[in-house]
Amino acid sequence: MKLWKPFSLVCVLLVAAWLGYAARDAEGGKAVKTRVFEMRTYYAHPGKMKALHARFRNHTNKLFVKHGMTLIGYWSPIDAKDAQEKMVYILAYPSRAAAKKSWDAFRADPDWIKARKASEVDGPLVAKVDSVFLNPTDYSPIK
Repeated sequence: MKLWKPFSLVCVLLVAAWLGYAARDAEGGKAVKTRVFEMRTYYAHPGKMKALHARFRNHTNKLFVKHGMTLIGYWSPIDAKDAQEKMVYILAYPSRAAAKKSWDAFRADPDWIKARKASEVDGPLVAKVDSVFLNPTDYSPIK
């Protein structure tokens, strides 16, 4: 189990690189300038992962896009027990300042406040969030 964390991080970053390259094609094949990436890991309260996925699927993703966040990808651990506890996703922004502006606008959005409140009628979904901002290396296929 000691290898899980480094291995999972490498896997997430490799998939993110591939998805970023695919996103380039989705943007008409034009190159994307260097961006800032944020990898977020959510730790759900026991029994709340299904509701957390539903909130992202039905509300959060649309609001992220509305507020200028680029969705790179979402992942669940392969191990079933870990998948009930963790969700990892990566967003991209033009800059760290743009990320802050996007998050501030997202958190103040009445649609988000309503969706969060409705999804947490039976208690909060998320116990903990880890956030890491990342810069692509000069040799990274995703920028």
